Amino acid sequence: MQKLPKDTIIITLACGKFRINDLDLGDIEGIPRLIDIGQCNDAIVGIDLITSFAELFNIKDINDLPISYFLMWMEQKVVSILWSLLYLGIKGIRIGPILPAWINEEILKFLVNEFNLKVINEPEKDLKEILK
Repeated sequence: MQKLPKDTIIITLACGKFRINDLDLGDIEGIPRLIDIGQCNDAIVGIDLITSFAELFNIKDINDLPISYFLMWMEQKVVSILWSLLYLGIKGIRIGPILPAWINEEILKFLVNEFNLKVINEPEKDLKEILK
């Protein structure tokens, strides 16, 4: 998180946030850079936020929003969030860095081909890709 440009906002949801919620990342013109929108059960809030951004900026395809998705705590509830995002057609989601046990080579190949799913890599490499 500390390697992100100072003009980026980090929105956290679900269990993985315990790794970053205590970081002081500052703010952008009074708006905190780190915004927590809840637990796994609040995933609908995140989906509403994404669709509201698309409407606000008159963007027809959610994938055209400058948003990167990282799912890093792959227990059952987060898997349901992943399926929800895939159902909405969101592409380029990063998961990991350790893949969940239910993803075998065949499933991974399908998710990569159909949804451009990516495995979380080294921070520098992921940042270079998402900040193009």
